[in-house]
Amino acid sequence: MKMDTNTILITGGTSGIGFELATQLLQLGNTVIITGRDQSKLDLAKRKLPNVHTFQCDVSDPKEISDLFEKVTSQFPELNFLINNAGVMRALNLHTKEVDLEDINSEIVINLSGSIRMVKQFLSHLKAKKSAAIMNVSSGLAFVPYPVSPVYCATKAGVHSFTQSLRMQLKDTNIKVFELAPPAVQTPLLEAFDGDEIKGVKPMDAGKMVKYAIKGLEKDRFEILPGQSSLLKFMSRFAPQFMLNQMSKTVGNMLTQSKS
Repeated sequence: MKMDTNTILITGGTSGIGFELATQLLQLGNTVIITGRDQSKLDLAKRKLPNVHTFQCDVSDPKEISDLFEKVTSQFPELNFLINNAGVMRALNLHTKEVDLEDINSEIVINLSGSIRMVKQFLSHLKAKKSAAIMNVSSGLAFVPYPVSPVYCATKAGVHSFTQSLRMQLKDTNIKVFELAPPAVQTPLLEAFDGDEIKGVKPMDAGKMVKYAIKGLEKDRFEILPGQSSLLKFMSRFAPQFMLNQMSKTVGNMLTQSKS
């Protein structure tokens, strides 16, 4: 895939991986549009990246996705690349913590349902382009769950599965379907966890991870696995229980501390 002169929409683009994608894709000569829920964060991103275009949108709300589609496609009819990056991640111990039933699926609505709805909403527009692409951002945790964040990991496994099916459904169209499965990356999402919850985690630099992702796009590598994500997928096939036990050590530490 050529990585210049595209018109690219990135959800969740105000910080972390989304902001770094916007930064590097702008540098390559693309038109870049980002979304976010918080207008103040969008304004800050615009100050840092004057050439970026911003739209407020909460991908957990189907009406806001529909409104976003009307605004973006009318102002940027050449849109040909959708990157579903918006996501939230929480530490959630179902055994020791009371969780509101209305709130427990918030990660599903944003991470998984949001991506599916965005694809469906923008699909007809992308199919009309001579060349188009969709990239869904999953996680290395789609292959081996990190039990500290059970709902998040389930959503990313869902994104992985959905992307595989979508790629097969669109194989005879003009749309290339990519999956980016980052490892732990040094972003505000990771910084929200305390030391015990991410003990032993060695995050990858966001800039380095995005450079790897862009190279993967250039080479039409439809499943892009930076850093430790490649190892996680490999080990999930050949030693799944061992890897799950390794990832579960932090949960054991947390349970011990909660009982002391």
